[in-house]
Amino acid sequence: MPAPGSRAFGVGVGLRAPHHREFLDDRPAADWLEVHTENYLDQSGRDWHVLQQLRRDYPVSLHGVGLGLGSARGFSMQHLERVRALVRNIEPCLVSEHLCWGAVGDRHLNDLLPLILDAAALDLLCDRVDQVQNALQRQLLLENVSTYARFHGDSMSEAQFLAALAARTGCGLLLDINNLYVNQCNHGEDALEALLMIAPGTVGELHLGGHLVTPQAVIDHHGAAVAEPVWQLYAAALERFGAVPTLVEWDTDIPPLAVLLDEAAKARALQHSHLLEPVAFPSHQIMPPQHSCLFAPVAQQTIVTLVGLGAGDVAGASGVGRSTAGQGADGSFATLSSNQQLFADALLNPDAAPPALALWHAHPHNRHRLALYRGNLAATATKALAAAYPVIAALVGTEFFGALAHAYLRARPSRDGDLNRFGDLLGEFLDDFPHAAQLPYLADMARLEWVVHRAHYAADAAPVTAQQLGELAPAQLEAARLLLHDACVPVRFDWAVVSLWLAHQPAADIDFPADMAVQEAGVVARPGWRVQVVALGAGGYAALTVLRAGGTFGAALDAAFEVEGDFDVAGQLRLWLDLQPIVAIERQAEPS
Repeated sequence: MPAPGSRAFGVGVGLRAPHHREFLDDRPAADWLEVHTENYLDQSGRDWHVLQQLRRDYPVSLHGVGLGLGSARGFSMQHLERVRALVRNIEPCLVSEHLCWGAVGDRHLNDLLPLILDAAALDLLCDRVDQVQNALQRQLLLENVSTYARFHGDSMSEAQFLAALAARTGCGLLLDINNLYVNQCNHGEDALEALLMIAPGTVGELHLGGHLVTPQAVIDHHGAAVAEPVWQLYAAALERFGAVPTLVEWDTDIPPLAVLLDEAAKARALQHSHLLEPVAFPSHQIMPPQHSCLFAPVAQQTIVTLVGLGAGDVAGASGVGRSTAGQGADGSFATLSSNQQLFADALLNPDAAPPALALWHAHPHNRHRLALYRGNLAATATKALAAAYPVIAALVGTEFFGALAHAYLRARPSRDGDLNRFGDLLGEFLDDFPHAAQLPYLADMARLEWVVHRAHYAADAAPVTAQQLGELAPAQLEAARLLLHDACVPVRFDWAVVSLWLAHQPAADIDFPADMAVQEAGVVARPGWRVQVVALGAGGYAALTVLRAGGTFGAALDAAFEVEGDFDVAGQLRLWLDLQPIVAIERQAEPS
């Protein structure tokens, strides 16, 4: 078992749900595992259980996507506190986040958006990184992001920005090699020069992943094998920084685990060859010209000068220091905030694009590239809602659901860096959504699915057993309060959505309801790690509603018999023991 907080080494892979079973059963060869921080902030449910099992055998890295450290307005202390609690409990080998912004005010865009690389942004990032490192009581790694935009206001390169940030805060850097290559292709930047601008010893991790080449831009989609020029750039990074921990990412179109492990084996072989056969830092001819990327010429004098610089020297040599313009001086912070608002407005409304595009360096594909960011926003919202509302997605079809997600996003924007919390008001939204008027039960289905969705993240708790209940005398049981699991929620609707939900489950053995205009009740529960929905009669619903409100077992029975004269107490208790909704017994104090 790895020691708590043990260091990452070698080559790791991203742990993704399709591979959970293979990791649990076979413990395949991987040096360490990375997980996305925001998927585990609730610290509960099946995914949390899987992580707890695997961290016994693998060092684990937490890679965040939701803090939005560069957001002038919208940085959430509540989100940071949830991250801090997770770091404390997981004791990860590495903790990382992105050099980006992602929120304006209380609206979260849930994307890794590009910063204008100037002194105001550097001051802000330094303050935020200090804040995070103080909260976590450990070093944070910051990752360079792929972008479709560079700005007129940039006063330094991304590599200069990262070097200065590391020098001023003591943070480490996570260099995403694929992102360096993507930015080289998109902006005519020089990836090798970027490596030279970063001092050895500041890089704590390297990332490798696949990309998609389109006529208008190269897209970092993490959905393909690592491309050959990226492998070559990785070899250059190993020569520059040493065999630092490396991660292979694959987040979309996830392949069989064997494919991912093969990619990791290639990276491991390169690490070993670097350790055994050192080679000189390569020339710019590392990238074959047929890959249609632009290469900025770099003077030999610049290369020689920068190779020997430390992190602080890079900051000084590039003219990057702490700006005297703080958040109030000469309006630099206000300008940063205003420019991010312009970008956000353009993502949400195509008519607002011109002021945002005026900030960008000229490029013939800028409008298309802004549309890529806009598409990311819509795709992220659609994916998050589809995860929470799979039955609604099946009922209305892909095209309608995409339009619904876009309309919901505009009316009820994300308020949290944790996308598992996005979509809580879809039922209310559907009540007044005219395009769903022909499906009047859709709003109730949304309410049911949201309860199911959140049950996955309810706090874990051991269930009360039949033996524990049997130890109570009848009078003691009647006076006792039976406390329910957070995942256990009784539900009742004007439409037959419980039956409709059950009919949509894999291997369902019930027919679709012949008449939807029928009131139904049920309970959502999570025995073990699997959320279930069970239909209830009037008495069962009444009893659980009383218990949910904190009433005694006797009061719950009274409520059940009031609406269902032949209520089956024994049968209901058997159901409760199967669903494991009772997690504690509060006994009434014995009279003295």
